[in-house]
Amino acid sequence: MSVLIFVDQSEGHIKKASFEALTYGVKVAEQLGTTAEALVLGSVSDDLASLGKYGVKKVHQVNNASLNQLDAQVYAKVIAEAATQSGANVVVFSHNQTGKAVAARVAVRLKAGLVAGACALPDTGNGFVVRKTVFSGKAFANVSITSAVKVISLNPNSYTTIASEGTAEVNQLSIAVDTPKVKVTAVNKVSGEVPLTEAEIVVSGGRGLKGPENWGILLDLAKELGAATACSRPVGDAHWRPHHEHVGQTGVQVAPNLYIAIGISGAIQHLAGVNRSKVIVVINKDPEAPFFKAADYGIVGDAFEVVPKLTEEIKKLKAK
Repeated sequence: MSVLIFVDQSEGHIKKASFEALTYGVKVAEQLGTTAEALVLGSVSDDLASLGKYGVKKVHQVNNASLNQLDAQVYAKVIAEAATQSGANVVVFSHNQTGKAVAARVAVRLKAGLVAGACALPDTGNGFVVRKTVFSGKAFANVSITSAVKVISLNPNSYTTIASEGTAEVNQLSIAVDTPKVKVTAVNKVSGEVPLTEAEIVVSGGRGLKGPENWGILLDLAKELGAATACSRPVGDAHWRPHHEHVGQTGVQVAPNLYIAIGISGAIQHLAGVNRSKVIVVINKDPEAPFFKAADYGIVGDAFEVVPKLTEEIKKLKAK
């Protein structure tokens, strides 16, 4: 018996969300009185033994070049086989793009119950009950898993990463890998920006900025904060900003520590993509904007006056 934690990687580097999944999985193992082990697919340039500082004792790797790009069916087969070989009774994923594509397939192969989008440690006092978000983050559900094997995917930024000292044993697994049916023919990569899904701070703009020529005030603020930039759907649809910056129910869903919404009214579709943010700050000249109801802090004022002043104050604080 063990807890197997899937460690997601991209271009040879471990993704931030995987460190959260590692910490979470180790705590689950402690609850169950068992060991925690990690699983990495593909070629990785990062030091896998260093993952031991998150509490895992062993890191399994299937080092096959075919696994460097995601094919959900191929991944699911390999992960299920790795779980069987390692005797895992709990498999943990991050609920990111990879986890969403793979976790359910793994659960089917292992005949396991699945909780997708977990936001807290399981309650093992009476069975195995996992809390998850539902209705686009507006409510919670407590789900009981009664199967012998259990699969959990953890919402990004819902569990604090804890690192200490330690190294892990790296073990190479011999698992047959099917030829992927998905072939990557080209990669259009955005460079020089903080990825939205991994950003600690996100500065987002809406139609209240009136046009793409006014985006400079938002970019200046984001630069001072080391933040990623985002936008509402109408802004993306109008091509004021790149499509990959659109956050919301039909765009990228984010969960930063700080989300600053500038000139965004706060339609329910937008809130569905950002309501897992730890702190939400809204800047809008309309005091009746729906976003204020979801905000932790709000500033009623003209963004063209408020944002430059806010940026200057941040510069002063950084200079001290």
